[in-house]
This record gives sequence, C-alpha cells and structure tokens, in this order.
Amino acid sequence: MQNHRACHCCGLIHRLPPAPPDMQPVCIRCGSRFVTHASRQQSASRTAAAALAAFILFWPAVLLPVLKIEQLGHMHQASILGGIFDLLAHGSWFVGIVVLVFSIVFPLTKIVLLLELSLLELLERKQKAWTLRLMEHLGKWSMMDVLLLAFLVMMVKVGDMVEFHFGPAVLAFVLCVAMSMLASLSFDPQSIWEED
Repeated sequence: MQNHRACHCCGLIHRLPPAPPDMQPVCIRCGSRFVTHASRQQSASRTAAAALAAFILFWPAVLLPVLKIEQLGHMHQASILGGIFDLLAHGSWFVGIVVLVFSIVFPLTKIVLLLELSLLELLERKQKAWTLRLMEHLGKWSMMDVLLLAFLVMMVKVGDMVEFHFGPAVLAFVLCVAMSMLASLSFDPQSIWEED
C-alpha cells in the first residue's frame, strides 16, 4: 500500500511505497528527508534530552548568585531572581516586570512546551498546533541568551571600576542557554503530526 505525502520544504506530493525501517525517503525535488517513525523518535529524544537538561539547569541559573560584586570593600552578590525582587522592592516595577517576564517566565514556558511536544505529549492532537505556535512566539521573545550577553558587556565596560567574581550560577546559566538552544534546533515541528 502506498501513501501520498507532501514534502515539508517544497510541497511536492510523493507516492511513498512501504520502505524498510533503516531507509529514509527523500524528496526528489529538494532532497529534504521525510519524517519516518524512526527519525521522529530520534528527533523527539534529542529534543527531550536537551529540554530536560535546560529545565534542570534553569533553577540553579536563576536562584543561585550569578555575580559577586566588590566595590570599595563592600561585597554584594545577586541572583537573577533576587535582582528582580530588588528592582520591584525599590519601585522599579516596569523594569522588574519586564525582566521577570522576558528572562524567567517566557524561557521557562518555552522549555516546558518543548518538553510537552517532544516527551510528555499530554495534550490532545488538536492542541498541538496551538502549543507549537505559542512555543515559537515565546522563543522569539525569551531573553536568556540576551541577558547572558548583557552580563558579558557589563563585565567589559565597568571592569576597572568594580571587581566582579562569577557566582555558582554562571555555569548553570550558560549551560541552560546552550541546552535550550540545542533543544530548539533539534526540534522537528513536522514530526509532531506523524502517526505512531
């Protein structure tokens, strides 16, 4: 029995005969690979592993001190979440809420949605499109990688005036950003529509 499938890249319709599990059909026009059950499982496994690692690393990254700052003999250490609470406590509501939403809420939600689409699969099939669109939008607005770049720029700009020491959260933060990006890159949106 042959089934008809459209290439996810160029849209060309193909008649695909049953193939052995070790063979992966490719589009004759653009060379893109069709998602098979084996490639779907492989993509989902890679994405789930990276997203789970990002989820685990997220908590020490935001809760442990990121920087220890020494200025004129005074030592201050701050975590990302602690910095947000400091902003809110000092009346900087707008900045505090912006940092909270874009550096904590959006990245965490994106990681959880990646876990849902690749591993958990708790939602029904008709909710997958909504979940996928939400995950893609949150990915554009989450700012963990931008926050990491801001830390590096700050270190270069004011390095002579203030002495900085990396806190224990820096490694977790860098690895969390890397795992989140790896999960996004390895995720194949086409694979969520394939039947088991």
